[in-house]
Amino acid sequence: MTDNMIQAALAQVAAITQKAYEKAAAAGALSAGGENVPAKVDIPKDVSHGDYACSFAMAAAKTLGRNPREVAQVLMDHMELEGSFFDKVEMAGPGFLNFTLGKKWFSDVLSAVEAGGMGYGTSDEGKGKKINVEFVSANPTGPMHIGNARGGVLGDTIAAILERLGYTVCREFYVNDAGNQIHKFAVSIDARYRQLLLGEDAVEFPAEGYQGEDIKDLAKAIADEHGNAWLELPGEERLEKMAQFGLAVNKPRMKADLEKYGIRYDQWFLESTLHASGAVEEAVGQLTEKGYTYEKDGALWLNTTKLLKEKYLREGMKEEKVDKLELKDDVLRRANGFYTYFAADIAYHKNKLSERGFDTAIDVWGADHHGHIARLQAALDGLGLDGSNRLVIVLMQLVNLLQDGKPVRMSKRTGKAIALHDLLDEISVDAARFVFSATKSTSPLDFDLDLAVRQDSENPVYYVQYAHARICSLIAKMKNEEAMLVPAAAEVDAGVLQSPEELALLKTIARFPEELRLAGRDLDPSQIDRYLMGLAGDFHRFYNADRIKGEERELAKARLKLADSARSVLANGLGLLGVTAPEKM
Repeated sequence: MTDNMIQAALAQVAAITQKAYEKAAAAGALSAGGENVPAKVDIPKDVSHGDYACSFAMAAAKTLGRNPREVAQVLMDHMELEGSFFDKVEMAGPGFLNFTLGKKWFSDVLSAVEAGGMGYGTSDEGKGKKINVEFVSANPTGPMHIGNARGGVLGDTIAAILERLGYTVCREFYVNDAGNQIHKFAVSIDARYRQLLLGEDAVEFPAEGYQGEDIKDLAKAIADEHGNAWLELPGEERLEKMAQFGLAVNKPRMKADLEKYGIRYDQWFLESTLHASGAVEEAVGQLTEKGYTYEKDGALWLNTTKLLKEKYLREGMKEEKVDKLELKDDVLRRANGFYTYFAADIAYHKNKLSERGFDTAIDVWGADHHGHIARLQAALDGLGLDGSNRLVIVLMQLVNLLQDGKPVRMSKRTGKAIALHDLLDEISVDAARFVFSATKSTSPLDFDLDLAVRQDSENPVYYVQYAHARICSLIAKMKNEEAMLVPAAAEVDAGVLQSPEELALLKTIARFPEELRLAGRDLDPSQIDRYLMGLAGDFHRFYNADRIKGEERELAKARLKLADSARSVLANGLGLLGVTAPEKM
């Protein structure tokens, strides 16, 4: 039995219809030619006349030389539904075949949920494929901010969804511990260190330095531990020590904040290792060998224009349109001999796709990096790594934090920009993770702090968690007051579940594996949030409409099993989002 009862039903409609055609053709009721008709099977928006609709009759009518409704009638006359998921089939409109789900399908849904447990929805779609999901990757020069909080949930949940779809997933944090931002970090700490020891007036703070209180804290920690000993060191050696001291403090803090947030990485990849191993020089050398670089003004440039033109033409863009694009080349190695961040980025993704053998690299980036995507993909194309297909970028829009209906930009505690640890001081991890994954990454997110802490149905995470807790309470009450335990699926007569609320809840439960598949296809965790909200709503409507306690035993058993199946799927989906499923609230 498959978990995905939606796809199973779609496939069965197609098979039943095809078999009916073959039977009709063999009996001479329909002519030959309908063996390979590209008929569609859909789930109609209005299911009052059927749960699945097949267009075979319309698609085959011309080939068969018959009116579509005539074809549909002949098919119905030769159709066998016994033992299938469907109770009946009816003709509608110009010749649609509308199939109505029956007892077997509903029974199999309950059995699939029971058998799958917290693994319900798992598939082997990605079996044998390795995916690297890189997310957050904040510069280790200061605290992580609200944007990192959104990116953390997004990346972690995408990884969880892909794991459930059978992929081997590596969660990765890329530590930018080299380059200009680390030099600026060191210079900032150094200036604060010397100001502490020599006086603020004696040392001018660099205009481009990092201004945060955390820089002052690092400088004080160095002074407390080493006194004025570092003042005597040569400038470059002192800056190197400043950088390493700051990184040694900040990286564990980042890990601790992320672990508090429920995020644990498989790999912390250091940019510095790319430079130390010669990987950056090697990647640039390979691009040079392939004729994609040139020298100008003492610097080495990537012919990004040429690479992008090749990429866009391969993808089907017309040459005249490509020629109108304002394409620019990129510096790989500056005149001073230092490699650029772009060169390191190329080497890093080459490491993922070539050296470490990931089939796909997924990066979660802020939307402001949009212009970088095609350039990096094209550079990887130039290395023969098919970056246009194997590097997938999930872009993420900004977060607007609101309180009392007004934007919040500063922490009340520190007077600085809101950091991840500030946010988690205000609200629960559950609320943060659910809200951050509730909106498509491509849309800006308004995060209402007041709503996130409310204990009522207006708060989306409370609404879903309350549905789970309500079912747990119901199960306990049925055990204590009615001596009824949740029955096994095999002991339940699903045919007694006939009310609109019962059937709606069953169908929503059945949709979970399909929602999971679509969320993985689109790399969109918000699909799971929306699904859970819908499932919670369907349960609350069922619970308010259909009594369990005091009902005839077979009906009570079936409804209790239905409620427990909803509980299982709620816990399952919340777990994917990294949100708890409480038994009491």
